Amino acid sequence: MQRPSELDADAARYRKVIPAGEYWIDVVKMGERFRIVDVEGNQAADTLLFSAADPGDRYSIVDTMREQRNVYLGVGSKLLSTAGNTLAEIVADTVGRHDTLGGACAAESNSVRYALDKRTMHACRDSFLLAVAKHDHFNLSKRDLTHNINFFMNVPVTAEGGLEFADGLSGPGKYVELRAAMDIIVLISNCPQLNNPCNAYNPTPLEILIWDSDVP
Repeated sequence: MQRPSELDADAARYRKVIPAGEYWIDVVKMGERFRIVDVEGNQAADTLLFSAADPGDRYSIVDTMREQRNVYLGVGSKLLSTAGNTLAEIVADTVGRHDTLGGACAAESNSVRYALDKRTMHACRDSFLLAVAKHDHFNLSKRDLTHNINFFMNVPVTAEGGLEFADGLSGPGKYVELRAAMDIIVLISNCPQLNNPCNAYNPTPLEILIWDSDVP
């Protein structure tokens, strides 16, 4: 289901473009809404969420899928933590559904899915690792980098229970918008993947916008 946002981009308190292959990490306060924009289309936003008060309480794919009884994320999806708390809820979406099964690309998956010589290519897990290393005040470490959300990615589940990485459902300017249910740390890797045809082998920018909690 698609539901456009009623919020005006010009009223956002914060706007930042995330170049292809880069990461973004910051705290979004309870009640604030944040939008991730697929600027040029079919770009993956690999995203992790953590409780700012207790980073060990982080996004849980298992609890999220179990409670909503759906393997895809969309409007109304509550993103649950390992303790069963709601971290955020998707309140607007112009794409329709998002993946949380495919995981983040890494040196190991690049080797298995593409070729051994792709192992050294930059991957989302590298961006995650760099983010937690350079921003140690968030009290995150390598062990906190678990299952993530892949906003804008289309990963159909086959009849046999496998996964396919298909052409994206997104397009230029499409977005997903979430409301933080508590103070959360948001970590986004703008996927640097050069081997997947879903983005035409051309990673492109994302943009993030944040509105204050008192914005209607």
